[in-house]
Parts: sequence; C-alpha cells; structure tokens
Amino acid sequence: MKREDVRNIAIIAHVDHGKTTLVDELLKQSGVFRANQEVAERVMDSNDIERERGITILSKNTAVFYKDVKINIVDTPGHADFGGEVERVLKMVNGVILVVDAFEGPMPQTRFVLQKALDLDLPVIVCVNKIDRPEARPKEVIDEVLELLMDLDASDEQLDCPFVFASAKGGYASLDADTPGENMVPLFDTILDYIPAPEGDPEAPTQVLISTIDYNEYVGRIGIGKVDNGSVSVNQEVVIVNHHDPDKLRKVRISKLYEFDGLNKVDVQSATVGSIVAISGVSDLHIGDTICSPEHPQALPFQKISEPTIAMQFNVNDSPLAGTEGKYVTSHHLRDRLFRELNTDVSLRVEETDSTDSFKVSGRGELHLSVLIENMRREGYEFSVSKAEVLYRYDEKGKKLEPMELAYIDVDEEFSGNVIQKLGQRKGELLNMQTNASGTTRLEFSIPARGLIGYRGEFMTDTRGTGVLNTIFNGYEPYKGDIQYRRQGSLIAYKSGESITYGLFNAQDRGTLFIGPGVKVYAGMVVGQTGKAEDIEINICKTKKLTNTRSSSADEALKLTPPRILSLEQCLDFIDTDELLEVTPKSLRIRKRILDPTLRKRAMLSKKS
Repeated sequence: MKREDVRNIAIIAHVDHGKTTLVDELLKQSGVFRANQEVAERVMDSNDIERERGITILSKNTAVFYKDVKINIVDTPGHADFGGEVERVLKMVNGVILVVDAFEGPMPQTRFVLQKALDLDLPVIVCVNKIDRPEARPKEVIDEVLELLMDLDASDEQLDCPFVFASAKGGYASLDADTPGENMVPLFDTILDYIPAPEGDPEAPTQVLISTIDYNEYVGRIGIGKVDNGSVSVNQEVVIVNHHDPDKLRKVRISKLYEFDGLNKVDVQSATVGSIVAISGVSDLHIGDTICSPEHPQALPFQKISEPTIAMQFNVNDSPLAGTEGKYVTSHHLRDRLFRELNTDVSLRVEETDSTDSFKVSGRGELHLSVLIENMRREGYEFSVSKAEVLYRYDEKGKKLEPMELAYIDVDEEFSGNVIQKLGQRKGELLNMQTNASGTTRLEFSIPARGLIGYRGEFMTDTRGTGVLNTIFNGYEPYKGDIQYRRQGSLIAYKSGESITYGLFNAQDRGTLFIGPGVKVYAGMVVGQTGKAEDIEINICKTKKLTNTRSSSADEALKLTPPRILSLEQCLDFIDTDELLEVTPKSLRIRKRILDPTLRKRAMLSKKS
C-alpha cells in the first residue's frame, strides 16, 4: 500500500549552503506560524552552540502540510564531523533535497551526503540555493552537479533529477534559473510530484526502525523512526531487536506515541505505515533497534556507522586549582556524562583505560569532540583533555595505516604559496590547483588526518581570515612519516600565585602571553608562547623590590601588550603531546602533563635516550 497523504524527505547539503534557512521558509509558508508570530532565524537550530556557530550539529524532525499532504522533513548536519547523523536519518525518508550554493557549487560534503543517498537508491531533487547572490552562476552549477552524479555512478532515474532554483533567504523558488519565483510553491509541487509516497503493508506485523534518539529530562529517551510495516499504538506490547546484535530480544510496552506537526510533537494513539513517529517510555532504546510485534521479531537492516578517526584522553582534573570552578569534578561524574553521550551520538566511542580517572574518547574530527567538550563545560563539568591523536590501523602484513583526508581550500591567490608550503610540511600532497574567475584559487590536497590537527587556526592567520578549508575522510593509507606539530615552545609559569603586572612586563619580551594581570596561576601552567623552539620557565608572580630611593620614572605605569586570549578550538590546536587542556565552566588553562620542572626534565631526557 502507498500512503499518498504522506511524503518523507531529508534536506542534505554541504555546510553553510542554506539547508536550515530553507526549512525555516518551508515552515513559514506552510502556515506553521501565526501571521504575527515572531520567529527566530534558523529556528531548527535549537542548541546554543548551533546558534552561536551557525552550523547544524543534530538532525531535527519537523512536518508541514501542503495540499492535504503531510511532508515530514528532516534537517541534517552539513559538517563532515557529524556525518553519522546524516547516514542514519536517510533510513527514515523516501527521497532527498540536495541543496547546493549557486556560487560555490558542489563541495566536499555535498559528495559525501549525496553518495549516502544514492547508495540507498533515494530519488534526488536538486535545489540550487542563493540564486540572488550577485556572483551566482546557476547554469554552471547544474553541469557540476550532473558531473558529480555521474562520478558517483547515479542511475538513469537519479540523473534525470529535477532542478529547482531558490533563494531561501528571499523566500522564493522557481523552475527557471532566469526567472525569480514569488514563493516556495514550485518546490512544494516538485516534492509532491517527484518524491515517492511511502509504501508498506498496514496488515503486516509491526516494524519500526529507530534512526534517531532524542532525550527529555521529563520522559527520558525518545526513539524516532519510520513505521515500515504494520501499525503501532499506545499500550501495545512489542519486542526490541537489532540487526547487528542477534541476541537482543526485549519485551516492552509503548507508553507514549507522538507525530511531528511543525515544531511540535503531538500525542497520537496510533500510527500506520509511512508515518515518522517518536516513541517514549521505553528505556535502553538505541539507534538501529527495530520495534516489532512479539509474534514476528524480525530486525530491519541498518548500516554500520563510519568509524571514528581521532581520539582524545578525557581525564579528571588534577591541577592545583582542581575543583574550584566546576560542579561535577569526580571520575564518577565524568564517566556517567561520557557514557550518556553515547545514547544520542552514534559516531562517538568511549573506552575505559587502565586508570579509573582517564577515558579514551574517539570521534569523527576535532569539531566533533570540541562540541562535546563545550557542552560539558556549559553543564558545569571540570576535566582535562589531551591533544587529539589519530587512530591507526594495521593491515594483514602488520603495516601501519593512517586515516587520510581530502582537503579542499579556497584562498586568494596571494596566500596560496604559503598554504601549499605549510601543508607540504604536514605531509600534504597537492592533487589539483585551479584559479576561478573571481580571482580565488582552489587547492585540492590529500593529507594525513593528523596533518590537519592544529592547522585550522594557523590557516586563518595565514589567509587573514578569508580562506575556506573543507575536508572529507578519504580512507586509510600507509603511514606518511613523522610530522612536527609545533615549532615554537611554551612559556611556563615557574611558581604558583597570582600574575602581577611587573612580572608580566618582564616576561612579555620572551614571547606572546595568554593571560593578563590578576590571574591565578600554578607551577607548570602554560601562560604564553615563545618565539624559540624550546620551552622557557618564567616567574610572572614576581613583584618589584621596594627601595629607599625612587627614580624619576618609578611611578610611570608599566605598559603591557594585550594578551592573546585563546578560544577552545585554539587551545586544542595549540597544545602539544606533553600538555593538557584544563577545562572548567569559567576557565581554559593549558598546562604541562608533568607539573614539577625536575620530573619534567627527567622524563624528557629518558624519552630522548
């Protein structure tokens, strides 16, 4: 049976190509909001970090009505680090809208998300967005998208996809690149005409594949998925099974059932084939689980999520200032919080180590882990993290393999030489280089994932903030050799206390300081960066000795250079393998792993020998 009154679609795209803004406009024009209602921009990005950074991190479900058809929409992340979100939500839908910037054209993540959709044989509507940009080139972008589809071995039906030209910001869509539309009706009509209605047997035993997990502190875990067969209702007895875990078989009762309407979850008593539903009241529900009738417990297949490529150590904070700023500081708190994150993040791995105070956390990239760190910090957790390290593999001959990335870089021509030189030092191999009509140069590199660790901040400095760097995972290759991460040493506090203007004034000639006066410091804490390769210990708590005589200049104010205050990402980029980043709700402090200078030197000597 086909449910002609329902369409299930996902909106996929490269980061910043306008997916979330497009969903906003579809919501507005379908009458979800009152005429006089004030609506925030990017209303689907509900998480604080999503709003601050302008990126989507978690996939979101919503639904609109058009011509008596319910269109369930899933807004997906565009950043490579959150690709795990995209992979799983595509199992809920019957087609995708691929959003492509009318100026940038297909980008690395466009290829990644489109490949996932084609692998599942989903029909594609291409929405060329931002056609109101002065430099828009929609006709060339059409050719680039078709080339990409051919590169990815799209079927004839997928190649024959419709193109819609839109300005999500302007609130209009059109089927003709040269004629701006008046509203989003052409896109709505294309969805109804081209995206197939969901199919299934309403009389068959129940099968609901859980593709996303939400969490609510009042009702606990909420599983979101599509009803593939049969129907599901409140108080129904069901069993939970899993395609990748044949031993799993657990009887539960469904206590609450919701469907999506606009931005809300609406209570329903039952739902049938093709509906996207949210189920609560079932504890220990995981992504990839299938909810089935007890008489027919058959799991639906669910693809394995791509493995993590980098890892960090999350440790209990043991610095001299430990416990002074955080609410949750013990190993028990840290362990519970990290394992709770696994409930909703399928791309994350958390492993216990030999020490009860340390956990190995693996993710898809630096941004993936930094978002977790920032969330924990805002929740009141205090801990320390190590430098990110890549996860190696070994082939059958015991040869070391490392994760590789394809890096696509758009820079002004004047900066390209510097970028090529820096990435060359990090074992990057230049694959392609072309200059666009706008005067920017596009560079394509194959580079080890570890070569990009700590590079983004340097890249923004080298390109004066104008460069764009996008990366995508490109498999494993033989180890490329050692890379020197940082060529400059750290300025290390020699003794504990509070930073004094006089001490800082004497220290600032040695390098760039990260702190100003009146800051609590401890021996072994990194307070700046030197221009030399080796670390330097300084006393920034030093006060001026008072004497009986006063020179004419004694009362002159000491002038301090403003300190360089590092963001979380900059701290993670900066720290070296022998350093840790101390994270608290109020502060970010870089420190040496071994605080005692004598023990630190001894460890360094034994490492060299």
